[in-house]
Amino acid sequence: MFQYVILVLLALFNTLPVAYTTPVFQPHSGDTTFFRPAVGACGDTNTVLDFVVAVSFDFFSFLWSANQREPICDRRIQATAPGEKTVTVTVKDKCAACTHFDLDMSPAAFDQLADRSVGRIHAVKWHLL
Repeated sequence: MFQYVILVLLALFNTLPVAYTTPVFQPHSGDTTFFRPAVGACGDTNTVLDFVVAVSFDFFSFLWSANQREPICDRRIQATAPGEKTVTVTVKDKCAACTHFDLDMSPAAFDQLADRSVGRIHAVKWHLL
């Protein structure tokens, strides 16, 4: 009961993290960019050829686990860009510049959705698999 009261109070004062107010497994939409992967927040080393993604700090941190390894690590995401191009990527990092539901993909993954010269793809729909 006490936890419920706290959640209600946080929601009333608009201090509730976005992940608490948006179910994690529902479809999301955000911008997608690309980055050069290396050793990510999940502790794995990845390259520009791997199909990996970084999610926002908010989304990543919401799924914190007691064993200090993020449950979001190694989860797969299916992302669909306008024009219905789709790619499946594995979460390996968190993105400091991303807003709540933006994605930052490896170049190989981004290439499946658009040419890199675009730089940013708006309104990419995605969900956890």
